[in-house]
Amino acid sequence: MWRLASAACAELSAPVAVLNVPALSFNAGSLLRRAGGKPIRVASKSIRSKDVLRAVLAQEGYAGILAFTLPEALWLAADDALTDVVVAYPTADTHALRALAADPQACSRVTLMVDSAEQLDWMAATLADAPPGAPIRLALDLDASWRPQVGGRDVGHIGVRRSPLRSGADAISMTLDIASRKLGNRPLFQLVGLMAYEAQIAGLQDTPRTGNPVADLAKSTILKQIQRSSMAEVIERRSNVVAAVENIVDLEFVNGGGTGSLELTTQDPSVTELAAGSGLFGPTLFDGYSRFSPAHAVGFAAQVVRRPTPDIVTVLGGGWIASGPAGADRSPVPVYPPGLTMVGTEGAGEVQTPLRGAAAAQLRIGDKVWFRHAKSGEVCEHVDELVLLDGGKIVGGALTYRGEGKAFV
Repeated sequence: MWRLASAACAELSAPVAVLNVPALSFNAGSLLRRAGGKPIRVASKSIRSKDVLRAVLAQEGYAGILAFTLPEALWLAADDALTDVVVAYPTADTHALRALAADPQACSRVTLMVDSAEQLDWMAATLADAPPGAPIRLALDLDASWRPQVGGRDVGHIGVRRSPLRSGADAISMTLDIASRKLGNRPLFQLVGLMAYEAQIAGLQDTPRTGNPVADLAKSTILKQIQRSSMAEVIERRSNVVAAVENIVDLEFVNGGGTGSLELTTQDPSVTELAAGSGLFGPTLFDGYSRFSPAHAVGFAAQVVRRPTPDIVTVLGGGWIASGPAGADRSPVPVYPPGLTMVGTEGAGEVQTPLRGAAAAQLRIGDKVWFRHAKSGEVCEHVDELVLLDGGKIVGGALTYRGEGKAFV
């Protein structure tokens, strides 16, 4: 792919990011097969291109968007092709919440995430003087992290720190609180869904590749056991919580999983839909899973601008570091021409990235070096469009959020 991308984009100025259309199609089909018939809600944080979101959602089996901010959700939901938007993270944006409440169409299309009475208090106070309108659609965020126990006591926390809601009792308390909130004589909120993201399974590689086969095998064995135990626990707990909530209110959806766990999460009978996004682009953080292998659909190129030594070239920019714990696995990886590596004392830099290797001697000023990014949609924060490639030819472009003048977080 990268040789063809380099030839196709030879006349384009760097930085340039590409999206291989056949690879995107392959990945979209792979996700659907792994989902086992349950619909997939597309995680917009992993895409950050309205053009790509529309194209994916036009395929049977994909339904709705899992957004990352309320302003983003309002922008997306104004598009008649994007009418079901769940915001995956709580909001504290006063202006956006008031805009939502004042827009009946947006209220019918956007669902907000909550996990505490404190959030409900803030929203109620923010909307205290709002004109009468439709209730704000809400979903509960259930903590899906694993807390192994010894003697009935928690002895650890494996997963991300998200919601304080863990039990049926927690969820029932929130459900009743939501139902009790009024604005005048009308309901302020309507509970319509529940979400539980098992990050320790969906977002954690189970076959790490550090270059030490013995250590990698040992770590993989431990990770797979942790994930099996965690999945069994969250399926049981999530099912119990959903049953408890549905004694009070009928839920429209129960969302679970992510790219890394689709074939596992779909086995949970309480889950009605799955979430995925990164698997459409196939970044490097998804190279280390034993259950699937996405195609490499997205990459970017930086341009050679200097040669500090005969075996080192320096490209302009390149420091597109992914979010998460700082480390080599969050850095972009040079993939073409092959044989280039980062200089350990510098890494990927904000304005320049030196690269060492035999291929460096063959590169000239102005040549492009191609990289794969560690995470998915974050690459779109650096370019105005994704250049669409098919068969080694440019077939169009897909505007990114940045290309449409949007930056949400």
